Amino acid sequence: MIGLVIGAILLLILIAGALFLNFNPAFGGKATEAQIQRYKESGLYIDGKFKNQILTSLDMNIGELASTITEFIKGGSDRQPTGKIPVKKLDSLNIVNYSGKDARLTWFGHSTFLLEINSMDILIDPMFGPSPAPHKWLGPKRYYNELPIEIENLPEIDVVLLSHDHYDHLDYNSILKLKDKVGKFYVPLGVGPHLKEWGVDESKINELSWGDEIDHESLRLICVPARHFSGRGIFDRNTTLWGSWIIQGSSKIYFSGDSGYGPHFKKIGEQYGPFDFAMLECGQYNKRWETIHMMPEQTAQAAVDLNAAVMMPIHWGAFTLALHSWTDPVERVTAKAEELGVNVATPVIGESIVLNGGVLPKKRWWVENK
Repeated sequence: MIGLVIGAILLLILIAGALFLNFNPAFGGKATEAQIQRYKESGLYIDGKFKNQILTSLDMNIGELASTITEFIKGGSDRQPTGKIPVKKLDSLNIVNYSGKDARLTWFGHSTFLLEINSMDILIDPMFGPSPAPHKWLGPKRYYNELPIEIENLPEIDVVLLSHDHYDHLDYNSILKLKDKVGKFYVPLGVGPHLKEWGVDESKINELSWGDEIDHESLRLICVPARHFSGRGIFDRNTTLWGSWIIQGSSKIYFSGDSGYGPHFKKIGEQYGPFDFAMLECGQYNKRWETIHMMPEQTAQAAVDLNAAVMMPIHWGAFTLALHSWTDPVERVTAKAEELGVNVATPVIGESIVLNGGVLPKKRWWVENK
């Protein structure tokens, strides 16, 4: 009898899991045969998967996997703030009425930004949700409950840029709230079907491959390589492309998305640089997965490779997705940047930066909230 009960419970769990995997809309959509043919023509899509420019292994042996899981379960008191971290509020009228000739950038934590440039409002990797997971109960919680501004209070958005389809960069519920107030979405190949599945009008979606350039009014947007991977479910790894972005307007800006270190940074710097400002991934790293996430010292070197006048570390300050302390990224990257002569901006979440001559925020605000 007990065996039957246990068997029934396990069966129910399996059924619930299968239903979740098959019917949860957060997993997104799938490409059509016509779209897949276009992906093949890009030269990046081989045997049903997108590939990095250089060998990038994601595999861990059984021992490494077991120790990683153990460390995650064990946790650490320094992996998230012990106090309330500062968040500056952003007023919608402040956005609407901004008339400065210089670009202005506001960080929402992790990799989400509002960029005001050439009289346009651009959201980059707009992850406004409480947890980077297919359901808020399944992932780590955001360090702060109140965002600088809620989606509902944002004005009309001209452009959304997406770097790839991982949950900490592409958030289902954020897109649902944003889709009717956004003019255009610019995304790497394969990410478009997710947006279409979630109700974004197909005419608003533009998919780009590495090296593709597109003009949006007075802006030029360029999709360039990154060294990473993609996927939202169990069986769809690397079926969509990942990338970094160059935004050319009154300032020339680089956004790394997620990327391991590689020769692509120097190539991008030589072909498109110098850059006025570079937002560079610096967080959620580990030696075991160094090929897909840079170590902080590599982030500082990437800024040199790109020939960036100012670098800002991103991909930290919001979620715990790795084993290091939550302040380790910013402490290590600022130390290495000083050694290399790299100018670093470290704004509080919600603090705006005016580019090209504005005063750069450099306060070590995280020290007070360890």
